[in-house]
Amino acid sequence: MKTIKDSVHDHIQVDGVARDLLDAPELQRLRSISQLGTVSLVYPSANHTRFEHSLGVYHLACEALEHLAVDGRRAERIRAAAILHDVGHGPFSHNLESLTHRRTGRYHDDVHGLLADGVVGDVLREHDLEPDRVADLVAGEGRFGQLVSGELDVDRMDYLVRDAHHTGVPYGTIDHGRLVRELTFVDGELVLDEGNVQTAESLLVARALMNPTVYSHGVARISKAMLRRAGERLLDSPDADVDAEILQRMDDHDLIAALRSCAATGEFSRRLDQRDLFKRAVWAEIDDVPGGIIEADHGTIREFEREIADRADVDPAHAILDVPSRPSMTESTTRVMVNGDVRRLGQQSPLVEALRAAQYSQWRLGVYSPPALRDRVGRAAVEVLGLDIDGALVSEVRDGLDTTLDEFVD
Repeated sequence: MKTIKDSVHDHIQVDGVARDLLDAPELQRLRSISQLGTVSLVYPSANHTRFEHSLGVYHLACEALEHLAVDGRRAERIRAAAILHDVGHGPFSHNLESLTHRRTGRYHDDVHGLLADGVVGDVLREHDLEPDRVADLVAGEGRFGQLVSGELDVDRMDYLVRDAHHTGVPYGTIDHGRLVRELTFVDGELVLDEGNVQTAESLLVARALMNPTVYSHGVARISKAMLRRAGERLLDSPDADVDAEILQRMDDHDLIAALRSCAATGEFSRRLDQRDLFKRAVWAEIDDVPGGIIEADHGTIREFEREIADRADVDPAHAILDVPSRPSMTESTTRVMVNGDVRRLGQQSPLVEALRAAQYSQWRLGVYSPPALRDRVGRAAVEVLGLDIDGALVSEVRDGLDTTLDEFVD
């Protein structure tokens, strides 16, 4: 057994298959992958890694298994999945996942090949565990896959508390101890036991508050968009000798070095290194955006960017269009026991509709450019995209009584 001091859960005891997996290169690589990607450009203390998060997920999984009275080889399989659930992440966590998925067809939780080979595969087989079954759990499949990847998973319970702790914001604070203790299975579904509607609501509220404050903060979105553009240029450069498969297995340091050494990504690399970021040329609410743009695929987004750059007469690299997905709230499907029935939180809690409305009002389409060009790029973007100009052009936003909090945060 090994005891590790953790900043969130205090002492974590690692035993069995998890202890033998701990020093595997595939898991140690996560020490060099930041949990929140470029969010540290907004919150300087947000430098925690996927490795420490993996330990936290393992710790909460152990507590949940003890509460649910799951033991033996099944428990070991779940513990292995918990500590390995993030080994498929590429550099800067989710920031480049859409890029690599388009070229490989794999997301970070598709780890069947990764767990079958190398040290991880050897360790799993030494403990009489089938790598494919562990990989299925990582992907959220089966009854106990819900515990690793689902609406009530221990992954979410750890990252909300950990991200809040390291950014210094109070919004991700949840009673993860109670959440774990109140888990139960009903007809194969993982639910919160009777009397825990408020417990489920706390998870929902925490996620809803962390999203605009941390995960989708305006500056974090700009830096993520710039990193994605740099990653795409890297893959398309004949001088870089990097493909999507290689990129997925890089860590943060590998990617930074590759971006610095490639001529096609030199400006983006410098800007990210020096925090000389693009600025918002357009910041449009969802009702200002014509139908079809939100659902546009990557190729269409790229065509819009080229049209904006042409109309503004700027380098195509100096116009980035950032279109988030439509607002969604997967946590509202969390299941809770109410008067002996299993109900979705969205059916039971009046908070859900209020939080959905808040998400809707917080949604923004962004167009980013170097500061000196943002007026030209912004006006071109409004014309090309057919946006309702009221409130869309950043240069026309007036500070005053109607200014939102994010106008003050750079």
